[in-house]
Order: sequence, then structure tokens, then C-alpha cells
Amino acid sequence: MSQSFIIRNEERGHDLIKSDGSRSSYIAGHPDGFVTRASSFNFHEYQGGRPGFGTIRVFGDEVFHGAGCGYNMHPHHNFAICAFVFGGELTHINTAGEGMVDQLRAGDYYVFSAGSGGKHSELSITTEDMQAIYLWVLPEQLYLPPSYHRGHFDFRRRRNEIVQLVGDADGALPIPQDLRVSRLIADKGGNFHYAPRTPGHGAYVFVREGKIRCFGTELGYRDSMGIASVDGFDIAIIDDDSDVLIVETVLVDEANIKKWESEHAGH
Repeated sequence: MSQSFIIRNEERGHDLIKSDGSRSSYIAGHPDGFVTRASSFNFHEYQGGRPGFGTIRVFGDEVFHGAGCGYNMHPHHNFAICAFVFGGELTHINTAGEGMVDQLRAGDYYVFSAGSGGKHSELSITTEDMQAIYLWVLPEQLYLPPSYHRGHFDFRRRRNEIVQLVGDADGALPIPQDLRVSRLIADKGGNFHYAPRTPGHGAYVFVREGKIRCFGTELGYRDSMGIASVDGFDIAIIDDDSDVLIVETVLVDEANIKKWESEHAGH
């Protein structure tokens, strides 16, 4: 069973990937472009930190610097990938269905399920830095048909409430896994209760901006906490404009997941 943990910002894996041509089959952009990535979990060569939590395998806080920077078209299978955009403009291209080209700006987000096999590209084609969080999740069922869904979070109307963006709530984007992603933007002094679906579900709480108190622990800028086997917990807002993501995942037997990954999972 996964255990509770805390990851401070400085404890994450911090990478800078240059667009110098040495990885042109994957990294896009001009020679002065680069990607910065701070990663909460380790996954093959991409991440630094601790192993995944429940069905979460990647939680990457990324910035694309320079026009044309990002990731060239590349394949995945048996992963559901979410992107939440916080600044700049993300041009997303995928091969789900008849194919999709989409532009996403701050507040926009998507769920791309690669399933039986799909490709996608992630690019910032403007001069403004593109800021996003990427979440990779193991699917509940293998080799499903690829799919793509997008949504928008209106932080002006949905302030001071926990809003489910991905999962089973009305208006949330579907994902082929027992998983929910929620966002909270709140003012100082607020207190919010979050109840996982069952004690067999855990929650990964990530503070993108601001400061909160959770289980008696202060979490600041880019700090995070994994919470396991509880009926619920409170989030107390310490700073104005605190911005928090909550990823609720079913807890799984890690030995079985490692076996599953070695047999079936692919990039």
C-alpha cells in the first residue's frame, strides 16, 4: 500500500533540456530554445524524485522557452496523459480518431488517452513562455481506442471552491481510470474539506502558488503531499491566491504495478 509523504520543491527532479539538435527526434525548437521540467516522481529516464503514487506515474511542472519549443511528434500507448496550461499558448496535435490540432491557453486543459497506440506533439509557437503541468496515469484497461477531450477552468467564476476538472463529476473530462483531478484557487483564511471516494483512494496535493496547511504541515510554492488511507482532510489557505491541484487516485499494489509496467506499459 502506498504511504503518505511530503515532497518539497527543492526535492523534485529539476531538469533543463536544450533544443540544440542532439535530441531533435523528440525536442523541438531553435538552438536557443529549451524546456525546464520539475518532476515529482521518477519514470524511466524522464523524472527525478520518488516512485509513482497509486496510478500516477508522471507529474511534471514544465515550461517551454522560445518560439517553436516543445516536443516533436512521438508515440505512446497504454497511458492517459493530462495537460493543464497556466501561461502562454500550447499547440497540441494528436492522432486520436481522425486527428486533432488544438490551441490551449491559461485555464485550458486536456485528457489524451493513447490506449492501443497514438502519437502527439506539444509545441509553443509564440514568443511567450508556455507553462503547463503534465500528468501521466496508468489506464484501468489496456489497449482502449485512443481519445481526446478538452476543457476550461474559469478561475474568476469558480474561486474559493474545489472544482473537479477530470473524473466522474458533471462537466469533468472523462479518463479511463478511477481518478479525479480537482483545482482550488482560494483566498487567505479559507478552509476546505476534501473527502476521497473511499479510504482505498489517496490524494496527491500540489501547491502551484501560495501557501496552505494540510495535516498540520505548511506547504508552500511547488511543495506537495501524498495522503493515503484517510476518510478526508482539510486544506487551510495561508496566502491569498493560493492555487492547489488535487489528484485523487485509487491505491494499488506496487509490486503488481511494476509487473504490469514491465509487460504492457509504453511511452
